[in-house]
Amino acid sequence: MWIPRELDATLTQTAGSRPAVVLTGCRQAGKTSLLANSFRDHRYVSLDVPMVAEEAEHSGQDFLRRHPPPVIIDEVQYAPTLLRHIKADIELHREEAGRFLITGSQDFSLMEGVAESLAGRTAVLTLHSLSAREYEAWSGTTLGRVALVEWMLRGGYPELHSRGLDAERFFSDYLATYLERDVRTILGVRSLRDFDRFMRLCAARTGQLVSYTALATDLGVSPNTVKSWLSVLEASKVVVLLEPYFENLGKRIVKTPKLYFLDTGLCSFLLGARTPDDLLRSPMLGTLFETHVLGQIVRHFANQGRRREIYFYRDHHGHEVDFLIPAAGRFELIECKWAESPGAAQRGFAELETLVGRDRIISQTIVTPDRGTRRASEAVTIADSVSLSFLSSA
Repeated sequence: MWIPRELDATLTQTAGSRPAVVLTGCRQAGKTSLLANSFRDHRYVSLDVPMVAEEAEHSGQDFLRRHPPPVIIDEVQYAPTLLRHIKADIELHREEAGRFLITGSQDFSLMEGVAESLAGRTAVLTLHSLSAREYEAWSGTTLGRVALVEWMLRGGYPELHSRGLDAERFFSDYLATYLERDVRTILGVRSLRDFDRFMRLCAARTGQLVSYTALATDLGVSPNTVKSWLSVLEASKVVVLLEPYFENLGKRIVKTPKLYFLDTGLCSFLLGARTPDDLLRSPMLGTLFETHVLGQIVRHFANQGRRREIYFYRDHHGHEVDFLIPAAGRFELIECKWAESPGAAQRGFAELETLVGRDRIISQTIVTPDRGTRRASEAVTIADSVSLSFLSSA
């Protein structure tokens, strides 16, 4: 059963104006399904088949003669040399839009090839797993406090919902496929068991400052190895590293980024949560909700084809704001609270007002799991994590 995606409008508009569109995202986000559903007149070829990938890599011209545009080319990272031949084709057909729709799951290698071969000729969009808003629109379910726990437990991978799959089995298979195909190929990791342990340790640290040394000590590897492994998770759109905001380089308070998983279902599975009650009793419930909120904000901008910087703020006195979104020198401030009746007074909000000036604050929002929007004070709004009404561009 097809689940409509918010990125569809942006994707269709972009493909109508550019000769090539590259669609990236984590495995199982629904990239192929979205392209196939939205561009039914395009041919389709997958480089996931080794024999096809070999032809594309070593005989690019012959490959394009066999699969002429307009064409969807799936998993192009398996034949990066093909991008040069695509570039040559685009040079001959500069005025034709939508000739190549390209997907890739390994963002690092794919983007390197795009930068070298298709610079200025392609648009790059990112598809994440389902947002809570997309799920609501499709299912007709309202994700209030109780239903939201179930959502965070299952996450947004489309097949889980469209096919009604068992989440535990899905994530077990997902990890096995991801570890074997992507991680072993890219990093040449000798012990997949160590990398699996690494992912579980990262899940336990979602919403926390990254300590490369602590992770390395727990795993018995070097900090550089941890950095390398974490870069793979980040480039694969499994996690995001949030940088701290600082007004002045000389007064930077926190230098360490915070780690967040982009899908709470995968994170919950790695944490060992199997039922909603597991999450409700977990000391990580609040942190997982914060992880959920960030994921929804990231999806919101990605589905519009926009790249917006998101930061966090923390000083040495313990004042902090979960998320800070800059816009033309001004800021949207966002704090996440699982509590049913959060107080309007937030020390982090007040500290940032002092730091940057009240006139530079666009909005101050406390996000809770309860639906709707209401005023907590003259300056502070309480809003939900699904509608994202608190974002100026929502």
